[in-house]
Amino acid sequence: MNAGFDPDHIIEMFAAFGPVVVRRMFGGAGIYAEGRMFALLADGAIYLKADAQTIPAFEQEGSKQFSYDTNHGKRALMSYWRMPERLYDDPDELAHWARNALAAAQQAANARGKAPPRRSRSKRSRSRD
Repeated sequence: MNAGFDPDHIIEMFAAFGPVVVRRMFGGAGIYAEGRMFALLADGAIYLKADAQTIPAFEQEGSKQFSYDTNHGKRALMSYWRMPERLYDDPDELAHWARNALAAAQQAANARGKAPPRRSRSKRSRSRD
């Protein structure tokens, strides 16, 4: 399926999972929840973050790992795997896979020692002592 770049459609697709933010990047888009990128849109397909626990499920579905050509003529692999086609029409199952992808993104950030995203406070919410 060609997901294309329609942020409203992507947000609607993930509605059973919860609120997501879609941000343009590198000719595609990043899909974020809770301040973490857990999916990306590239070449008309959605790729979900994967880890050692979830990769076998992607392999069983026949999904491929996201890769791109580097400036040095090599092929780089990322820890994102193509979302199985059947999930485009199954919001509840997509929500399950998205939760796993978000958990993988959070674990990867924790392993790198990256702090959870901070929420900015508006000027109105700041207390003045």
